[in-house]
This record gives sequence, C-alpha cells and structure tokens, in this order.
Amino acid sequence: MEITIGQEPPLAGTDQQALLGSLDRMRGYLLWKCSGLDDAGIRQTLGPSSLTLGGLLKHAAVVEAITLSWKLHGRRPFPPFGEADWDDADWHIRVEDDDTPESLERLFVESVAQGKALVDEAIAAGGLDFTADIQDDAGNHPSLRRLLFDLIEEYGRHVGHADLIRESVDGLVGEDPAPGTFPGTYDV
Repeated sequence: MEITIGQEPPLAGTDQQALLGSLDRMRGYLLWKCSGLDDAGIRQTLGPSSLTLGGLLKHAAVVEAITLSWKLHGRRPFPPFGEADWDDADWHIRVEDDDTPESLERLFVESVAQGKALVDEAIAAGGLDFTADIQDDAGNHPSLRRLLFDLIEEYGRHVGHADLIRESVDGLVGEDPAPGTFPGTYDV
C-alpha cells in the first residue's frame, strides 16, 4: 500500500478536504524537519530540554495510535503501541540505543498510514460528525472533526519544536522546503 504525506490542502476544498489536508501538511512538515539526519542528529537536544527530533517522530507516531485507535474507535492502540509500557512516562519520547533515523521515520510513516485508514473508516461511517468512542465525565463524545482539530494542534506545537531543534543541528530553517525534499509517497 502507498500513502502520501505532506500534500497541501486544496485552496477551495470542502471542510473535510481542508481539515485532512491541513493535518497531512503538518505531518509532512514534522517528517521533513526530522528527516535526513544521522544518529547524532536525531538525538541532539536544544538548551535544557531533553526533547529530540527522533523523540518527536516517536511521540507523533504514538499520538496517531492513541487518538485514532483508542479515542476515535475505542480500540487498543495499533501495533507496536498496544504492547507499550504505559507505566513508563517517557518511553514514547525517548530515543533508544537501537533506534535509528530510518527506523523512527518508518515508525512514523507506518503510524500515519494506520491513522489515515482509521480516519477513512470513520468518515465512511459518519463523516466529520462521526461520534468518537472516548467521552468526558458528563458523557459527551467528541466528533471526528474535533479529534482532527486536536491532532492539527498537537502537530503544530511539535513542528515548532522541530524547527528550533533542526536549526540547531544543521541550520535548516523555513517552511518551504526545496523541491524534492518535502515528504512524498511511501510504501507501507
């Protein structure tokens, strides 16, 4: 199966196209800012923070699983996250010794593919108004629309982090990647 990450939303599309396109563009920006680095680059921190670009990729992959498997559909987070040590508060943002730039990019791309499939499933069953499984203490359930806004917000914060960390690694700045450097189509 092929997926595309990082396409621009249509300028005059529907609400659904705008939301999904905005989310996909944010996914692409994060992947772009975290890609093309060596082992040291994915582990570099900035200032007093322990946050790394590799950790951001792992965290975003986990957020896809939590939001779109568990919150949206009420399912166990998709693999490999269903077996994670949820008692370890930092596992999802820590770059382990055996993590490589390639393995973390692959983890992210595969998680996005699974997330996109779960969104497609919800849209087929109810569109943006699809009622998510998760609920608050009063029994209110968010719509798919609300969860997509939450994901865009999550990615927005972390793309900002990635901008700063990446600049400290090799000076890469900006929001308009050079032709051929923005994420594209992947086999998953």
